Amino acid sequence: MAGRLTGAAALAAACLLFGCANQEAPPQAASSAPPERRESADPYPSTYRPYPGATTAITGATIFDGEGGRIDNGTIVLAEGRIQAIGGPETPIPDGAVRVDGAGRWVTPGVIDVHSHLGNYPSPGVAAHSDGNEATNPVRTEVWAEHSVWPQDPGFTRALANGGVTTLQILPGSANLFGGRGVTLRNVPGRTMQQMRFPGAPRGLKMACGENPKRVYGGRNQMPATRMGNVAVMRATWQRAVEYRERRRRDANTARDFQLDTLVEAMAGDVLVHNHCYRADEMAIMLDMAREFGFRISTFHHAVEAYKIGDLLRENGTCAAMWSDWYGFKMESYDAVNENIPLVHNAGACAIVHSDDANGIQRLNQEAAKALADGRRMGIDISDEVAWRWLAINPATALGIADQTGSLRVGKRADVVLWNGNPFSVYTRPQQVWIDGALLYDMNNPRLRPVTDFELGQPGEGDVH
Repeated sequence: MAGRLTGAAALAAACLLFGCANQEAPPQAASSAPPERRESADPYPSTYRPYPGATTAITGATIFDGEGGRIDNGTIVLAEGRIQAIGGPETPIPDGAVRVDGAGRWVTPGVIDVHSHLGNYPSPGVAAHSDGNEATNPVRTEVWAEHSVWPQDPGFTRALANGGVTTLQILPGSANLFGGRGVTLRNVPGRTMQQMRFPGAPRGLKMACGENPKRVYGGRNQMPATRMGNVAVMRATWQRAVEYRERRRRDANTARDFQLDTLVEAMAGDVLVHNHCYRADEMAIMLDMAREFGFRISTFHHAVEAYKIGDLLRENGTCAAMWSDWYGFKMESYDAVNENIPLVHNAGACAIVHSDDANGIQRLNQEAAKALADGRRMGIDISDEVAWRWLAINPATALGIADQTGSLRVGKRADVVLWNGNPFSVYTRPQQVWIDGALLYDMNNPRLRPVTDFELGQPGEGDVH
């Protein structure tokens, strides 16, 4: 039908609009030799290649650098996929650069969400698309979330256009004590998961405390059915991993165990532990378990009682990824306060705003604004530019990619959002979004507004010019 695109046609249109720079290499001549079998720490490597971008200078904007710094009437220059320069109005601008007038607008690093299920629970939300929980055993460390990611989930483009999200971690669900590996993605159009994978980003390990595992498996009359059962099964599993690691060290021919490989990599620090956990007492137990078995918890997710243990989080170098005011939907989420995020921040710990929701990911800036206002009402005076750490350098640190993104520093990836007003206002939206210096969204340019089946047929959408 004229004016409408199928999913395949929309993807083809995206290629026309964005240049399809992420295309895989052309096929090579067929070979009769079987592919070489190799034991690799990364058997599914990233094939991500940045989309092409033009040298660009944004001038006259208020800049939050993502690490707590602010520049008024600032200039930022993007070139060859990286941040080339940042400073005041005197910052040199290369000849021929595309100039963007940022007067009256704000510039920030791209938003990073450490907890998403886009692609694993894509839209439309039907049973056939439910691929986030392998709820067949409380220990499922052998499954990888990336093997369920559907790149055409319209949630990705909505997160880009409405939320300025440039990087996100896709995690398995929380039905299991060990839910499997998570993957960090660039929020770009891609035909395959590998084309979206953040190059060099460590994978995560999803663990879960509390009600979910004991409800799922206790309801089947098996362990764990209690919180003490949760801890017993987790400790026994880590102990198996320790013994497996020692066997592999003694004998390289020891048969591989894909479950235990993940845990051995976590103990080595190559896989980062992300722990779904609500209650302060359980988070403290998990920190003890980490010391017992020699792994580190990168981040507690949801963490509605993190405000009680900010000192423990700080001392252990563990982040807390939190909602601003979502609580009370089950017993372990009741003892919440709206000041959770600023209280954790004020304790000197790493505070993060996360979504765990296909709609929430589109307004993480507003979630941060609510937490910021709640903190100020109780006397915790945090500036706007410092609060942006919750959406930028802190989640980048939790994901092990802070050397590449999460702040506007010379040499880092040019992941940049130009907001059409103060980003902590409910009336503000992304005006333009760059990933690796490529302009992938422009609210004023129909050719650079991502089109999905959810928008097709709406006034002003769906036409390819």
